[in-house]
Amino acid sequence: MLRRSWIRVVAATLTACAAHWAAAEPVAPDALIKKVSGEVIEAVKTDKAIQAGDVKPIMALVDAKVLPHVNFQRMTASAVGRYWRQATPEQKARLQDEFKLLLVRTYSGALTQVKDQVVELKPLRAAPTDTEVVVRSEVKGKGEPIQLDYRMEKAGDSWRIYDVNVLGVWLVENYRASFAQEISASGIDGLIAKLAEKNKSAPSSKG
Repeated sequence: MLRRSWIRVVAATLTACAAHWAAAEPVAPDALIKKVSGEVIEAVKTDKAIQAGDVKPIMALVDAKVLPHVNFQRMTASAVGRYWRQATPEQKARLQDEFKLLLVRTYSGALTQVKDQVVELKPLRAAPTDTEVVVRSEVKGKGEPIQLDYRMEKAGDSWRIYDVNVLGVWLVENYRASFAQEISASGIDGLIAKLAEKNKSAPSSKG
């Protein structure tokens, strides 16, 4: 379904690699999600290249708006599971790079379906001292609202995403099983090769 495809894009683009970022002023986790989601949706609505499925502007949008707010190292490590400790620094870097590219390329086409959607945040259930929270939201447009939740961690004065729940499925858990199966069969290098193969076979930029 187009609604489901688009919302998976939002989740996927929120799984980009980690970047160092410090906010000038502390921002609450739910306020951060509202800001980033709004900026991404508005950018898609006004960029005809993104609407056409061009990968380059999609990657640029992710780099500018999403990367600074995601702990992709933790996300990738969780998806790889116990095998992460066995990976070399070079393998870890390759895993993160290929994972990011896979997510963006796989779901980039669905960004063309962004029309009149808006994101509404549910009340945040967290204490001021909490360092990990779940921000719950709904994406509303035509049809039924779609659940989209975020697991977030506090790093200094800023918050970063480390997992996303789309329609009841947490992204990290969803990938963990398939990653473990591939590593058991052909090792960490085998998983890297599999991800790279998928990326090469994914639709290319229309630019």
